Amino acid sequence: MFPEGLTIGLVITAALIDSINPCVFGVLIFLIAFMTRVFKSGKRMVLGGLLYSLVVYITYLLIGFGILKITVDVGIASTFYWIAALIAIAAGFFEIKDYFWYGKGFSLQMIPGGAERIKYYTSKIEAMEKRHPALLILTTALLGILVVLVELPCTGAPYLAILGLLSKGAYTSAVPLLLLYNFVFVLPLFIIIGIAYFGTSSDRLETWRKEHRGIMRLGVGIFLIALGLYMIYSLNPIF
Repeated sequence: MFPEGLTIGLVITAALIDSINPCVFGVLIFLIAFMTRVFKSGKRMVLGGLLYSLVVYITYLLIGFGILKITVDVGIASTFYWIAALIAIAAGFFEIKDYFWYGKGFSLQMIPGGAERIKYYTSKIEAMEKRHPALLILTTALLGILVVLVELPCTGAPYLAILGLLSKGAYTSAVPLLLLYNFVFVLPLFIIIGIAYFGTSSDRLETWRKEHRGIMRLGVGIFLIALGLYMIYSLNPIF
């Protein structure tokens, strides 16, 4: 039994919107270029990309279960629901702002210094790979965990809203929906990995991302505002 106001269609849509965030695309394109260099072949790059996607899936999933568990155990599900709805609306306005004035003023972005840390660690991994190639798989997995954590301020609003909706129901009913959400969230990662494998360079992918990041932000923003308002409306509050 799904929580009231939550449908499979809404979960899938929110996950897709979450996954097309320019933050996600930008980091993945950078990592594909990195993995192409260190894995030294297309097939190994695909394997590295799939491992990275799996780690992102598991990490994002565990974060979702952890947040839900805390809201249930502490008894703050109602408060969390309202916070998630208001954050979704506020994040939506910031995303729309970036369609008109990209990067001007406050923007949803990675944790300060996050991009620099990712570049720093990838350079260390690349140097280490020449001496200890067996550790490459492990470090790629750890990199996936780091990326999820630093991206959360930029990508987390749709996920937080869905978690807010899930908090209205039983904890067990959230399991299949969270599994579905996170599977849909990583699907575009597979697509980009496939595009890179079949010969599209990371430079071309990055050029495409920069050309379309504004419209991606606009789409994310409109959806977030609509989702936040829907969450508030579904409670039938008396003003």
